[in-house]
Order: sequence, then structure tokens, then C-alpha cells
Amino acid sequence: MPRQLFVFDPPDRFVAGTVGQPGDRTFYLQASAAGRIVSVALEKVQVAVLAERLGELLEEVRRRGAGDVPVVAPRELEDTAPLDIPVEEEFRVGTMGLAWDGDDERVVIEALAQQAGGPADAEEEVEPLTDSEEGPDALRVRITAEAARAFIKRAGRVVAAGRPPCPLCGLPLDPEGHICPRQNGHRR
Repeated sequence: MPRQLFVFDPPDRFVAGTVGQPGDRTFYLQASAAGRIVSVALEKVQVAVLAERLGELLEEVRRRGAGDVPVVAPRELEDTAPLDIPVEEEFRVGTMGLAWDGDDERVVIEALAQQAGGPADAEEEVEPLTDSEEGPDALRVRITAEAARAFIKRAGRVVAAGRPPCPLCGLPLDPEGHICPRQNGHRR
């Protein structure tokens, strides 16, 4: 079956967000344009790494003088609104790709669906940012450097909004505490 490729060039909105309470949240990337909304689920760490790598990419582009890249997000692009509803998961993200299109001065972000496990699937792995008709479903967005900076800022807030870390071990604290490895298994 041919893959679905959800392309937003450019999206009206591209954000990371969550559904649920801290400790039981599901993280999403969501793109929307012209009344169409696509939401893909991913892990908290994937959101954090995407934001970090976006920052590194923008810094490299700025350092090389390969494009007009702001150091901070313009205030008018800051997005603090909740995810658009309905939040219906198209797929769970496995692999992500990131690129800079120097001709259009756009960041290209692609999230590929997880593939079923097994050695046979590894041989048929599709590289991110290709237009192959076979392979996993994908969400591809093309955004400006300013929009990428706004995404980074929001993603940082979304990741930090979870449970506070234990001051001893750094693991997340539940409201009722947790068993801390640094206290030999005693509750903190």
C-alpha cells in the first residue's frame, strides 16, 4: 500500500503540544492549514531532541551566512494556544529528518511513522525527506527560520511543563513522591 505523505508548505500552524496530565501526557506534533489538521504522536524526548537539533541547524545556517536566521523568535509568532481539536493521531513517529532549503530559505521537517519491528523491515527503511511512493507514512512541513525559532521556544515550554525533577536523582516526581535510587529505595 502506498504511503500517505502529509505535506504542509507552509502550514498555518506547526506546534508541539500535549494531551493529558503531567505523568500521563501524550506528546504530539500538529500541523494545520486551510482547515486540515494532522497530528502525529511522539515521545517527550523526541520533542526535546527536535527542538535542540532545530536550534543547531539554525545556528549553523546563521554561522555560514547561508540564510537570514533570527536569533530569537518574533513575538507575533509565539503560540501558546492549545492543540487544535480534534487531536486524532495519524501515526506514531519513529524517525525524523531535518534539512535547510537554501533556495527558499525554509526549514524542512519530516516525521516518519514507526515501522513494525523485524529484520525484514530494516532492509526496506526509507530515508527521511525522500519522495518515495513506498515506505512509512510521513508528515512534512516547510517553515521559515522565524517559525522554527517559535517552534523551539514552545517545545521547550511543553517539555518543561511536566512533573518536576527529584533534586537528588533527576527522575520525575509524582504527586505522591517516588522511590529515589539515591536514597537506597526510600520514598522522597
